[in-house]
Amino acid sequence: MPAAALQDDLDAFYRYLRNERQLSPRTLEAYRHDLEGLRDFLVERKITRWQALDSPQLRLFVAQRHQAGLSGRSLQRLLSAVRSLYSYLIRERLCKHNPAVDLRAPKSPRKLPKALDADLTSQLLNDNSDDDWLAVRDHAMLELFYSSGLRLSELASLDVLALDSAQGEVRVLGKGNKTRLVPVGRLALEALERWLPVRMLVAGDNPALFVGKQGRRLSARAIQLRVRAWGVQHIGQNLHPHMLRHSFASHMLESSGDLRAVQELLGHADISTTQIYTHLDFQHLAQVYDQAHPRAKRKNET
Repeated sequence: MPAAALQDDLDAFYRYLRNERQLSPRTLEAYRHDLEGLRDFLVERKITRWQALDSPQLRLFVAQRHQAGLSGRSLQRLLSAVRSLYSYLIRERLCKHNPAVDLRAPKSPRKLPKALDADLTSQLLNDNSDDDWLAVRDHAMLELFYSSGLRLSELASLDVLALDSAQGEVRVLGKGNKTRLVPVGRLALEALERWLPVRMLVAGDNPALFVGKQGRRLSARAIQLRVRAWGVQHIGQNLHPHMLRHSFASHMLESSGDLRAVQELLGHADISTTQIYTHLDFQHLAQVYDQAHPRAKRKNET
């Protein structure tokens, strides 16, 4: 059978990945899925040796997979698997070239981040559960997330001394160990002022701003779970900290239009990372246009 020699080489490669590189079963299965699709492609073209595959043929295979709906990220993974296979074949002197070495996968359209609208955000944060200390803490966390656009890791690592209530700002340690000062809004400060006296009763000597029942710093995972539960309880949907950061950024941009300021507040090193929010802002403006402009209304609305 024409596929036999191709499959023998694949089986030897899988053994190498499992025994020498000690890859996980899940990663091995991903390699198997990608490479056996390529094997079938070769068999269809009566190509019986890996050595016979060249870059134009591999480019055709990638194009077909892309047309079938495979994303840019999945195609990158596929090409990575092919490069690894050919590196192994070259090492074993079963091949002299790597047809994937100069190929790059097409980029997938960048997904726009999800953001809450202003009304839903107000519904989420309008809470006065002063009788439940966990609710007081969680409300303060959510207010700070939204007020200052913090990353999950940034909020989890905050100490009490990072907060300057008098100046209305918090000192944040961001990516690359870069420190930045971020404003804290009035409602977030009020929520934090309700939390701090409660925190003193359980935190002991722990410097963390947000602690659990045992007085230990809340982990990022614990914060994620509390935010999710709050979202289900108050707005009936799962919520994650990054959605609050996205909401902060998109609402700031809608109101100010100042991309550089939003970049500084978010702690983005490159403004191109922040520019994704201009798409969110345009979506908002497009909706307003469609609703308000007399010549933008659809025919079935007139």
